[in-house]
Amino acid sequence: MALGFPTLFGRRSIAFPPPAVLAALYAGLVVAGTLALKLPFAARGPTSWAEAVFTATSAVTVTGLSLLDTGSHFTFFGQLVLLVLIQLGGLGLMTFAVLVLSMLGLPIGMSHRVFLREELNQTSLADLLRLVREILRVVLACELVGIALLAFVFVPEFGWRGGLWQATFHAVSAFNNAGFSLFPDSLSRYVLDPLVNLVIPALLVIGGIGFIVISDVARKRRWRHYTLHSKLMLATTAVLILWSVAAFAVLEWSNPATLGQYPGIADKLMASWFQGLTTRTAGFNTLDISAIHDATALMFMSLMFIGGGSTSTAGGIKVTTFIVLMLATVAFFRQRPNLSAFGRSLGREEVMKVLALSMVSVMVVMASIFIISLSHDGDFLDLAFEVTSAFGTVGLSRGATAELDGLGRAVIIAVMFIGRVGPLSLGFFLATKVPPRVRYPPSRIYLG
Repeated sequence: MALGFPTLFGRRSIAFPPPAVLAALYAGLVVAGTLALKLPFAARGPTSWAEAVFTATSAVTVTGLSLLDTGSHFTFFGQLVLLVLIQLGGLGLMTFAVLVLSMLGLPIGMSHRVFLREELNQTSLADLLRLVREILRVVLACELVGIALLAFVFVPEFGWRGGLWQATFHAVSAFNNAGFSLFPDSLSRYVLDPLVNLVIPALLVIGGIGFIVISDVARKRRWRHYTLHSKLMLATTAVLILWSVAAFAVLEWSNPATLGQYPGIADKLMASWFQGLTTRTAGFNTLDISAIHDATALMFMSLMFIGGGSTSTAGGIKVTTFIVLMLATVAFFRQRPNLSAFGRSLGREEVMKVLALSMVSVMVVMASIFIISLSHDGDFLDLAFEVTSAFGTVGLSRGATAELDGLGRAVIIAVMFIGRVGPLSLGFFLATKVPPRVRYPPSRIYLG
């Protein structure tokens, strides 16, 4: 569906698809954030335009990659700007717009509802306002609880004022899966703190699982009543968490630069829990990512490419896309014409959308790695890791971002933006839907 906007003279209208308008809104937020970060009182030292654009894009796309130390370079105002960008970018501009309109008692037009449907990845306009209000309640509840619990860690160390700000910044950053931290080494100093290892991952999972799933669980509370989407998300997320934590522990157990530096089994398991769980969605780390083995880096890249849930604050191709690809593969080898899970079937349209999304995502990542490799002579795995992290809006880094030239940083900015707005939105810029005038007879090609 495309929406028309009047031109300057009011005689003609130009039709823009909702994904294109949403992308433009996110780009506008990046521009506003860049200008705010360039203000002289936003930083303690000079901030170049390139650094401001990169940081603003990273915050709006809730990625977490940064060229600057957030805690030492930016003032309280600059950090506040980043926090606002993270909150707006994580939950979505249209979600906030509809919330403001509904709280003021103003009518919400059809155009706003269409934009909101696209942003929340819904197929129907029904119950959108109810979903938005539930999103607001979940966000406020989770972030306030996170702030209260993290205050027990930060207030004793930084005092009431500094501690509450540290708790607020990290709680909002964690819930929105942004990965921005006010410490130069992320959360490495709290690698063995049980409260940090509990609260931050909990916020990441809730924010990354998707608001549709949260709403479904809150209203129905019984597994058999959940929608197919919720069942697939919950089951696959649990499997991915177990896999990532266990795989990280096995691969890094004896690495002296990561888990091997801790003699106790409980300490190693706690570090594995945090690092394995945060990999798919957020860039927080309690261990040195540049020191992990190559096999671990490849495992991380696969998890970052998958990402979190639809209608969540996370990026990637999304968990449901991954599981539909797996179901299609299983159905092919079992020679089944239809896809099914939990007693429900999946239609051809969903499968085609998943294939298109995956193909576009692979092309974006591969093309970006190719371009960066042409202009940078660094370690190939580090470059590929950086691009995949940007696409998944994760923010984990092996240190290659700071070494990239102007072209490389521009590529990372573009990948972060595409990873947040969505690869399918890119397709709306490049193609229009035209009904076929001629139907051709079917034929066969040989595959494999």
